[in-house]
Amino acid sequence: MALEIPAGAVEALRQSRHVLVLTGSGASAESGVPTFRDAQSGLWAQYDPLELATPDAFVKDPALVWRWYRWRRELVSGVEPNAGHFALAELEGLVNRLTLVTQNVDGLHQKAGSSDVVEFHGSLFATRCFVEGTASDDDDGSATPRCGICGGHLRPGVVWFGESIPETELQTAATAAIDCDVFLSIGTSSLVWPAAGLAEAAARSGATVIEINTDPTPLSAESHFVIQGKSGEVLPELVNCLAVQ
Repeated sequence: MALEIPAGAVEALRQSRHVLVLTGSGASAESGVPTFRDAQSGLWAQYDPLELATPDAFVKDPALVWRWYRWRRELVSGVEPNAGHFALAELEGLVNRLTLVTQNVDGLHQKAGSSDVVEFHGSLFATRCFVEGTASDDDDGSATPRCGICGGHLRPGVVWFGESIPETELQTAATAAIDCDVFLSIGTSSLVWPAAGLAEAAARSGATVIEINTDPTPLSAESHFVIQGKSGEVLPELVNCLAVQ
């Protein structure tokens, strides 16, 4: 069965002034990136998320948390972007302005060529000081790396349970949601806040909401256009339609 791209969705993108894109785990699943829950398989299946991904867990056992994140880094480091990632990078050059916000921490959008990606939940490959909160290049690969400035523990640069979205990223995304005239939701469950609230803010401001997902979500009923399918298949076709004048 041929994939059908709604003409109205294509026209909305073609006429857009500012497109806000939000991607979730579904956008990376086709590349083989394990979800947070999948990454608790094998040796890590015995651990509760609260033992691996909270500030309290890190204070209690930083070596354990680091072992898990180094293992996850190794898993993801060999993964390549899929066709959906490359299509979004191409879309950036086909619209007047595009803001890309991702809930993913794998860096695949940047690897595919997207610029100025807003990493809502941080980056799996970033490191920062647990004490000062600042980015650091001092990770020496040891069991519990230390900050070269203050001597405090270094930590993975992701947003853990119980932590707030970094203010800069949150403000950039919120501003884009109010300003955009097209909101494109890709591979996200639309359940995790505050990311899930971006579509609502965009819709309130009059944006056309387009959802691409393999399954219905809470956003589906509120969207102007819903395209069911894998982002790696839908996005290249959407971009092809847009490129044809």
